[in-house]
Amino acid sequence: MTRRAKLMQAAPNGAERAAVQARRDFTATWWYTVWAIVFLELLIVLVWLATLLDAGLPPGVLVTLGVGGLVWLASTLPLLLTYRHRTDAASPSSRWSSLWPLIVAMVFGAVAVTLTGSWLLGLAPLAQSLMLVSWPRGVRLRAVLAATVLLACAWFIDARGVFSGSLSDASGLALMGFYSTTLPALTVLSLWWWDVLMSLESARASAARLAATQERLRVATDVHDLQGHHLQVIALHLELTEKLLSRDPDAALQTLRTARKSVDEARQGTRDLALRFRSVPLADEIANARDLLVAAGITTEASVGPDVDRAPASELGPVIRETTTNVLRHGGGRRARLSLARVGGDWRYEISNDVAPHAPDAAGGAGLQGIERRVAEAGGRLEVRQGKEGFAVTVTIPAEPAVLL
Repeated sequence: MTRRAKLMQAAPNGAERAAVQARRDFTATWWYTVWAIVFLELLIVLVWLATLLDAGLPPGVLVTLGVGGLVWLASTLPLLLTYRHRTDAASPSSRWSSLWPLIVAMVFGAVAVTLTGSWLLGLAPLAQSLMLVSWPRGVRLRAVLAATVLLACAWFIDARGVFSGSLSDASGLALMGFYSTTLPALTVLSLWWWDVLMSLESARASAARLAATQERLRVATDVHDLQGHHLQVIALHLELTEKLLSRDPDAALQTLRTARKSVDEARQGTRDLALRFRSVPLADEIANARDLLVAAGITTEASVGPDVDRAPASELGPVIRETTTNVLRHGGGRRARLSLARVGGDWRYEISNDVAPHAPDAAGGAGLQGIERRVAEAGGRLEVRQGKEGFAVTVTIPAEPAVLL
């Protein structure tokens, strides 16, 4: 079997692929939103500089405002980060993280007014930064309307040349005014689209939690019905045994045996029920382990044999989960490899990873001791290898269970 075919067999099923892709799309959409807003801010800074150059301002003023504009643009990034992780109840730390970018915007605006006499250039940075603040519901719309009106008034004052005759004669003032007054609305529109996606993601998460709750209720109902029936039968047989014990010991013994049989049936039914809800195909277990390691930043290769669905999932499933957790907890490396295949008359599972120089020793952990006990009960073997190059765990379980004579 080729490496490509092995990786395709170890890939997640359709539902898992859809969930992973949805998370990636969600993150990608956020970065598209960020870069769109950053591009708009960079564009407005360039428009400001081009208009001021057309107005004939000295090069020193242009350099000062250019550097100040880039510093202001950088100060809006923490506002976007705070907006990304905002909650309904803002913490004091988030308020402070939103305060200093506003101070930067005010300082840049004050410098711009002092050097150019343009009220539009002085108010626009602060207005834009305010649009990125995580306002309570219903406040942002009023804020963008107020900011647009205020910037339009500042544009009108600059155009009339009340405070700066040189700027009022610049041919780019119309373009500068248009971009400056529409920037808050364009920014809020981008954030509104992100808010819609967040609402959809929250609804999806709520639906997933509801489905999990419904599944737990269904399991609880099945367990209640199963155990309730058998316990009722056992109680009746024990009660009958108590009545027959003095009059007909043989009949009482037979009734007691029937009660013991009901106990065995209840235990087997519970085991079957737990196995039905806990059993996951081993190919999916390998794929889930691979996705978990990749999400942790570990480059992972995974391969499974063609008939892996015939392997004992009840024994190997917990082993795969425990060894994957062991790599995440103790490995600290950057590469890992998982494999599960039939070798002769045995099923062979192996996971290996490189180890960071100062990673803790995982060879004697309680997790590996539990794996060793589980594997021994299945008649298998556990092999642990640890060295400077890496750490490897190999589990071998017979394909056919041993027959006890």
